[in-house]
Amino acid sequence: MNDDLSQLFSCLKLNKIAEIFDDELAKADKQHTPFSKLFARLLRAEWHARQESALAWRIKRASLPEPWTLESFPWKKQPSVPQRKLRELAELEFIGRAENIVFIGPTAVGKSGLAMGLLLKALQNGYRGVFMPAQDLFDEMYSSLADRSTPRLLNRLARLDVLVIDEMGYLNLRPEQSNIFFKLMHLRYRRRPTIITTNLDYPEWASFLGNPKMVEALLSRVRHQCHTIKIDGPPLREPQS
Repeated sequence: MNDDLSQLFSCLKLNKIAEIFDDELAKADKQHTPFSKLFARLLRAEWHARQESALAWRIKRASLPEPWTLESFPWKKQPSVPQRKLRELAELEFIGRAENIVFIGPTAVGKSGLAMGLLLKALQNGYRGVFMPAQDLFDEMYSSLADRSTPRLLNRLARLDVLVIDEMGYLNLRPEQSNIFFKLMHLRYRRRPTIITTNLDYPEWASFLGNPKMVEALLSRVRHQCHTIKIDGPPLREPQS
């Protein structure tokens, strides 16, 4: 590769082509490959490299705490999880339909793992998403009041293709936090899907969100287009002896 080509590849940010050009050119000469096929092979390699880079960026931004996948979920240990339903959701049609998913069940039954698996599947298919522990979300909401950045926070979260809120229910909230959460769910309603994991069934949501009237309005939005999956099985985290 001469200097002119090297500079052009650099200016056009064709990094993968620059990396493999000499080897591919030598291979093409040896195999008498037509230029059109060589050109297509170089472009295809560049495209795959960019796709991999974009996926890595989406996964990093998503803040997934663990590399859970639906394929690695221990289905046999948790027979209460409806496998057929989860495989249907893994087709990701719920995203285009803006249908929420709520996993309800006690601690350690696999709710978070399933939510992470669905989010990872969405990221692998080009969607943008974020995994947020509920504690972090509500802390960020409360902090946004101090510097008046709440509208900016809501706009950022509302625009995500998929938002996962993990472990709703283990919190003591201020009314301001509940109000901001209601605004967030209102903004996402029928526009973007939200995946929620919680240890509380719907009638218990008022116990931590407060304001029964607001919770009623909130649940009417959350549940309107929603897949509710209740898991009642053994804990998947074995205590160490």
